[in-house]
Amino acid sequence: MDTYEKLASSKGCTTIAGVDEVGRGPLAGPVLAASVIFTEDLLGLGIKDSKKLSPKRRTELARQIWRISPGVGIGVLSNLDIDRSNILKASLRAMAMSVTSMKGIDGDSVVPDYLFVDGQYKVAELDTPQTAIIKGDSLSVSIAAASIIAKTARDRIMVVLDTIYPGYNFAGNKGYGSREHMDAIERIGPSPVHRMSFSFGRGAAKVGVAGVKDKREAARSV
Repeated sequence: MDTYEKLASSKGCTTIAGVDEVGRGPLAGPVLAASVIFTEDLLGLGIKDSKKLSPKRRTELARQIWRISPGVGIGVLSNLDIDRSNILKASLRAMAMSVTSMKGIDGDSVVPDYLFVDGQYKVAELDTPQTAIIKGDSLSVSIAAASIIAKTARDRIMVVLDTIYPGYNFAGNKGYGSREHMDAIERIGPSPVHRMSFSFGRGAAKVGVAGVKDKREAARSV
């Protein structure tokens, strides 16, 4: 899991970060990215792709990653940001934000000198040298660590959104299009945190964009 990190280190890089995002597929909620600076201490944690871990194990590992990594950053873009551009651009923007917001344990800013990015796209917004790795969360320990941080952070956001907008079971489905979620959209329409650029089926068409805007304005006034 540290083959890529060793290669970058052999070329003189000293502050190597893995970057990953979560939340490209859901119908609601933000897209969130995380970046984590590599340290050999990560290798002893048993880190792997966050999708292959139980929620309890992810939470345990996230705490340890925050504690031992020399730098961690998070970038979040809302459903409105996604609707203004598109999910790919929003995902890459969130990745860039996670890198530029990286902080060390002491709270000081951390600037990586090399990035390993999960997926097929580099983060063009950043000048930092980087390599995109398809299925990187299964091949790079720093990307896998970033996937764990991103997944646990977004899950917490969706639990909070479930209390604000009940009825969709955001706490359970995390905004993904489960049958229960789709039935709720059909029954009560999209919430202010749904992505209106995504397709929901008949429920979205029934409420209409004007109705969703009214709901969003009402939510902002609370």
